[in-house]
Amino acid sequence: MTTPPGIDDIRAAAARLSGLVVETPLIESPELNKRHGGRILFKPETLQRTGSFKIRGAYNKLSSLTEEERSRGVVAFSSGNHAQGVAASAAMFGVRAVIAMPVDAPALKVGNVRKMGAEVVPFDRFKDDRMTVVRPYIDKGMVLVPPFDDPAIIAGQGTIGLELMRQAKALGVSLDAVVVPCGGGGLSSGISVAVKDASPGTAVWAVEPEHFDDTRRSLAKGERVPNEPGHTSICDALLTAEPGAITFEINRRNLAGAIAVSDKAAAQAMRDAMAHLKLVVEPGGCVALAALASGEIDLAGKCVAVVLSGGNVDFSTYAEIMAAA
Repeated sequence: MTTPPGIDDIRAAAARLSGLVVETPLIESPELNKRHGGRILFKPETLQRTGSFKIRGAYNKLSSLTEEERSRGVVAFSSGNHAQGVAASAAMFGVRAVIAMPVDAPALKVGNVRKMGAEVVPFDRFKDDRMTVVRPYIDKGMVLVPPFDDPAIIAGQGTIGLELMRQAKALGVSLDAVVVPCGGGGLSSGISVAVKDASPGTAVWAVEPEHFDDTRRSLAKGERVPNEPGHTSICDALLTAEPGAITFEINRRNLAGAIAVSDKAAAQAMRDAMAHLKLVVEPGGCVALAALASGEIDLAGKCVAVVLSGGNVDFSTYAEIMAAA
């Protein structure tokens, strides 16, 4: 297996990203603090360039390529946020990007990818193998930019952990836990490396949609297990088939555990983010906030950081979910 990234890799990624991405703040709500009986600090990657954390890993990956490799162009597969991160990064480097996206990916995300200059290749996420879809482009010499299971991608996402630990220290607080949305595990694994380096006693929790809790079940079994087919979720950004090999190796060492939340809980979290934080957060980006109500994390008198990973949701979908919450 490829060597997992360490703290030095994350620090190097932060240097590459400096001045190019937003250092998102830590914010809080007195009402949510009161509700949960602790101090909750939110890291809103909804405010990030492209609307999610994904540009961090994508840009770091492209930065790691040689000029000759970049000249051949890059290819990726994604339901939307990684696609936008790759498209934006490719545009910044002036290289061609081809992105395979599910036919049911949100129209907003597909449109944004095209606006950034990338080519979109549609596929059926339930019937088609993603690697088979992108294989012809790889065979032509284009470089694959994976969504999560890659050291450079993981290191880029880990820069969030560097930021939030530094910001918490500046506030004079010690974090008892950090709660992170989880699809393939790139975000949770990268953040966990940075958090554990700064504060080994801080617990890191991953949060997944119900029926797509492959990391939770893999941790319980001690090996990677896939999701059962036949389920859907409003959390389109987190619907991966199984944990990555590299991400799971990191997560099994660093995570306190993983929590599965329902679509109803994610929708209520979206409403709370709007009402109390004044933020538009997409369903998958809100699962870590939803997990606070699960009872699985000790919040009483604690200081906990929650990552809001993305806010790319079109108005009609947002309005429909909010109305039903």
